[in-house]
Amino acid sequence: MSALRTAVVGWGTAGSVFHGPLLAADPDFSVDVVVTRDPARAAAARAALPGVAVVASPEEVLTRRGELDLVVLASPPATHVDLATRTLRAGLATVVDKPLAVDAAGARELLDVAGATGTPFTVFQNRRWDGDFLTLRRLLAEGTLGRVHRFTSRFTWWEPSGGKAWKMDAPVAEGGGILADLGTHLVDQALQLFGPVDSVTAELDRRRPGDGPEDDAFVALHHASGVRSHLWMSAVAALPGPRFHVLGERGAFGVDGLDPQEQQLAAGLTPGAPGYGVRSAPARGGTVDAPAEVPVAPGDYPAFYRGLADSLLRGAPLPVVPTDAVAVLDVLDRVRAAA
Repeated sequence: MSALRTAVVGWGTAGSVFHGPLLAADPDFSVDVVVTRDPARAAAARAALPGVAVVASPEEVLTRRGELDLVVLASPPATHVDLATRTLRAGLATVVDKPLAVDAAGARELLDVAGATGTPFTVFQNRRWDGDFLTLRRLLAEGTLGRVHRFTSRFTWWEPSGGKAWKMDAPVAEGGGILADLGTHLVDQALQLFGPVDSVTAELDRRRPGDGPEDDAFVALHHASGVRSHLWMSAVAALPGPRFHVLGERGAFGVDGLDPQEQQLAAGLTPGAPGYGVRSAPARGGTVDAPAEVPVAPGDYPAFYRGLADSLLRGAPLPVVPTDAVAVLDVLDRVRAAA
């Protein structure tokens, strides 16, 4: 089969920094259509993807469904359920950027649609391919740390005057707030590493002036496996803590700073180019008896689309199972109820 003909709905950060470059770098995909109403973003899409058709509405994607194989929804979360329902019913395989929906009920609606139509869909949980996360998974699989009892994970930075306006100021019912933006990643990673959650506590606060959703959050999870996860996300952290701090019976693992891939993609570095996904410094870790620097694996966001191509073209499993995204939203719903 030739390359999977793809439409990307939305050309903000998700579309232009993540999906567009990753798809363009993978020979199993072609980006044929971009949806954006914004003239500047339309010009940027044409510059990044010569020959792409830029259209103003998702309806135009549906009219072209006979010319497409895949739709990537890089639009705001409040649009996901409606748009994905329409693309799935049109028989178009669909990637939905995280979060899958604004709550677990909406996510389950999409599972029902996908089941009824038999159309494949998946969720872009790209942080499963951060280099630090890949390294921690390896350490856990090897038993290097022994039984883990505490997992601390952070996405924090200092942006007191505002930043991603719609994400930080949109109502919670529309997917606004730092919990939906970053908590989706942190909770997904915790569930992938340590399994289901049996209790949740949380603190959600608005620190910056004005009304709006939380911009500073702490979530504590107790996993059925016995591990406690402490998850921090904040736009007002003047002194960030470590990205990961993991304590086990035999060893520990710690790493500072974010995976470099988002910054590299935003700067125009092509996925797969020399240095892509490579951290400049090792992590801290090792066993109690032999503390050591731990080389961090290169990050690999392209693995998501390699996995999707293998699934759609060659019958492999999807790179992210949609029920995993429902489990994340179940936890986030419980967090909001507990805060």
